[in-house]
Amino acid sequence: MKWFRVLFMRLFNSVADELAPPISRLTFSPLHRPCKSILPLIIVLGIIVAPSYSVAKNLDDISIHGSLKSFNLYSENFPSADQEGALSADRIRLDLTGQLLQRFDLEFSLDQQLLWVSRAGVVALPENSVNRRFDLQKNWHEGERFSGQLQVDRLNLRGKMGDFNWSFGRQAVGFGRISLFSPLDIIAPFPPDAIDVDVRSGVDAIRATRYFGMAGQVGGIAVFGAEKKDNSYLLTLGENFKNIDVLAIGGRLRGRSMLGFGLGGEVGKVGLKAELSWYQGTDVDQPQGDLYDDFGMAAVEGWYRFDNGLVLLGEYLFNGIGSDNPNEYPLVARSAPISEGLSFLLARHYLLLGPSYQFHPLVTASGLLIYNIEDHSSLLRPQLVISLADNLQLDLFWAITTGRKSQTHPLTQLPVIRSEFGSANDSGGLLLRWYF
Repeated sequence: MKWFRVLFMRLFNSVADELAPPISRLTFSPLHRPCKSILPLIIVLGIIVAPSYSVAKNLDDISIHGSLKSFNLYSENFPSADQEGALSADRIRLDLTGQLLQRFDLEFSLDQQLLWVSRAGVVALPENSVNRRFDLQKNWHEGERFSGQLQVDRLNLRGKMGDFNWSFGRQAVGFGRISLFSPLDIIAPFPPDAIDVDVRSGVDAIRATRYFGMAGQVGGIAVFGAEKKDNSYLLTLGENFKNIDVLAIGGRLRGRSMLGFGLGGEVGKVGLKAELSWYQGTDVDQPQGDLYDDFGMAAVEGWYRFDNGLVLLGEYLFNGIGSDNPNEYPLVARSAPISEGLSFLLARHYLLLGPSYQFHPLVTASGLLIYNIEDHSSLLRPQLVISLADNLQLDLFWAITTGRKSQTHPLTQLPVIRSEFGSANDSGGLLLRWYF
């Protein structure tokens, strides 16, 4: 696959260098920007993909599919007070799956993102994950109003021998069962306010799992980062005892010793889940290290469906990574657990709610509330999901933030943080998804 990657990158770079400069000098309305920016992407990938597809479609064991998404956001006070701004993130994903030598399953995915922002330097392209050993991405025009990123998001082999499954390479890894935010989802979790959660970001890992009984499994995984200190080595266990799901995980997570445990079941018509994880801190009191010698995360989530069709998810979250003092939020934001994506919240205690209701088979309304119990700030996001066709979906949303706003210190003239969401921007937009 090395020769294929080198050839692909050279071809793409040569075409992108020709297409990107003139496009980056153009100015469009945020709502019209996706149509303009996605055209060169389709041309580039069409040149590359068409020959592969013409061969693959004649083979029974190979399939090619993917998605085209356009995320458009308008934000108040962006990037500063009394200013407005917008961004458009358009991405196309190509997934190839099939068999290799009739014994192994191959998965390969390319993900291309084009980013436009109304003000240069405000929003950056995603950096390479701490859970990736190999740099298989290419950025161009970083920091400008128009920029792009091409990455290999999947590149792995999978095999099965009886009850034993294994996988090797860049792959999706997820743990935990809690829906809103799981303390056991420790490798590459989604932020609790993420809108597009279709595809989990791939990580470089070796994984082996043995299944037993009706729902039992025991496994091990090694996840490799750019440096040795970023490697993770974990053992996992899952089983069902008398209709109660039991999960356990333990080992080393990017230099930290950790243990985790989870339960899931039902009490009457109420679904209940509980999870707990504990970590031994590393590089404590060092710049961008952990803040505490040891810390933990815990959550309890309930699920209930009312007779009228309303579905309600509710979660209490203890975020031991955070602080109960708003003045320390900047320190928390610079700590290792936040930069690694282990958590995305800055305080200790939260209430999360996620209601949803289907008005029509093609229209669903949902919402998200993240309430900071410490400083009484919140993020509220109503959302409308519309199915436009079998493979076409439109999401409309608006995020409202409440809480005490930051103040300027009279002596230092530096901002004083008084709440987590109080100084955040209200924002809204749309996400259009097409699957092929």
